[in-house]
Amino acid sequence: MMEGEEKKTIDAEVLYQLRHDIRNQLSGMILCLEQLRFELTDPPPDWQYYMDSISDGCKNINKFLDEVK
Repeated sequence: MMEGEEKKTIDAEVLYQLRHDIRNQLSGMILCLEQLRFELTDPPPDWQYYMDSISDGCKNINKFLDEVK
């Protein structure tokens, strides 16, 4: 394997691991958020806004990870 090919392989492995680790953290955050939504039967509007913002942020990060090759 040539030096450039080896670097690409290492970079691909590092990228895969980073994406995996970030997605694991996002999964935990999404799970906690869904549990919070379940427990708060009638949250105040500002709380709903915060939960929606967190959810949107998680979706955007996941979308970004899908686009990173």
